[in-house]
Amino acid sequence: MNTERFKKFTILHSNDMHGDFLAEASGIAEGHVIGGMSLLSGYINKVRQEEKNVLFVISGDMLQGSMIDTEYKGLSTMEIMNYLAPDVVTLGNHELDYGLPHLLFLEKMANFPIVNANLYIKKYNKRLMNPYLILNVDGFDIMFIGIVTEEALRTLKLDRSIGTFVSLEDAAAEIGKICNAYKNEDIDLTVILTHIGFEEDKKLAAMLDPELGVDMIIGGHSHTFLEQPAEVNNILIAQAGVGTDQIGRFDIIVDDDTNSIVEWKWQLLPVDNNLAEPDPNIEALIATFKEEVDRKYNRLVGRLARKLTHPRREEETELGNLIADIFAQCDVLDIVLLASGAIRGSELGPLVTLSDLKQVFPYDNTLYKFRVSGADLTKIFTHIMSPENKISDGGEYFQVSKGIQAVYNNVEQRLESLMINGESVEEDREYTISIDNYRYENCLTKLGVTHEELGNPKVISKSGQDVLEEYFGRHQNLNSHIEGRLIYK
Repeated sequence: MNTERFKKFTILHSNDMHGDFLAEASGIAEGHVIGGMSLLSGYINKVRQEEKNVLFVISGDMLQGSMIDTEYKGLSTMEIMNYLAPDVVTLGNHELDYGLPHLLFLEKMANFPIVNANLYIKKYNKRLMNPYLILNVDGFDIMFIGIVTEEALRTLKLDRSIGTFVSLEDAAAEIGKICNAYKNEDIDLTVILTHIGFEEDKKLAAMLDPELGVDMIIGGHSHTFLEQPAEVNNILIAQAGVGTDQIGRFDIIVDDDTNSIVEWKWQLLPVDNNLAEPDPNIEALIATFKEEVDRKYNRLVGRLARKLTHPRREEETELGNLIADIFAQCDVLDIVLLASGAIRGSELGPLVTLSDLKQVFPYDNTLYKFRVSGADLTKIFTHIMSPENKISDGGEYFQVSKGIQAVYNNVEQRLESLMINGESVEEDREYTISIDNYRYENCLTKLGVTHEELGNPKVISKSGQDVLEEYFGRHQNLNSHIEGRLIYK
């Protein structure tokens, strides 16, 4: 093989790490440890020593999901990421959870490049981040372009002073613009780092003109586990699940003459102590953050009668019902709509520490109360239970409070019935509902109604976390069951 013309590269990739810093013991075998930054760093170090041309990339959502990240508002995460030293990273929607000014501060902390092409200050036609990066690796030029989801824009809209200025341009058009401007014949490999979800990645690949020369899409956001990458329009599309329990690895051979991948192999590798030795340095760094957080948050706030679970976002859960029912005690309310994705843990209890509570419910949103007509309430349930809502970008499943029974016919795609405490909802009667501020700001995509239809919000609590902490402290041995509040036929 002509070594000048053909070059081998190893691309390691992670996405949606969500502050998953700590390893866990798995029940598979004695002493078997899986995940965590220490083993991940150990493996990346090992590959960097074994292979000549190694790149490590992250496709968004480094932040949010652990007490350490929440307590330090992402600063701890950026320090740990600096230690991992990724070659290039793109933004996910959760990078905006602490606000845009804070993100720009975190970007300054980063010793690694962050790329994003489609977040715009529209009025001035300026991009917020560097749209692309060209790395020269062993004489070959590799271009990375970053693309983020609509969800990021919805988060930004909460910042009234900045949100009105920022827009998302069409992703395919942005990629085309950058490739047309910068992709000369010297660019040997073009990689799009996305945070839009696997199905959207496939649609994006289909839209790209082959002349642009895009070779790969390495994505995130949908937490997709793959057997092998998809291939659409001659573009390889991969993603590496969620957290740090696994890492994606591409071994590719690139042809300098044709600027294309001529050979590739992809693996989704379990990050465990069979894969690598833990990295003691990063372990020590994480320990300094963990000690501080443990001291502050490892106090008992209450206990449940048994462990309650939230295994999937797309279904009614024990934990979802409990939290919705607790919020329903805040005021005189007919219905609480609790976004399923706001619950970030899969289980809670029976003992509940403040740390457990904040990990399971990390978003400290304001709770609003509205008065709506029965007709608008029916409209909301028709929207949130529809099949389109489940698959659309911005669609969301909701947990609902006690006393609700909504029946949706999947075949006919219509709401068959909506009852509150055994009585059918009447179109011209008024009902009180509660949602959080984020869902209110984005009510058209989340609930299928406008701000005008919801009317003016009344604040019932500035902190959902405070409501939960107080309730758990005053009510012991809480229990909750799946009751069939939302029924799909």
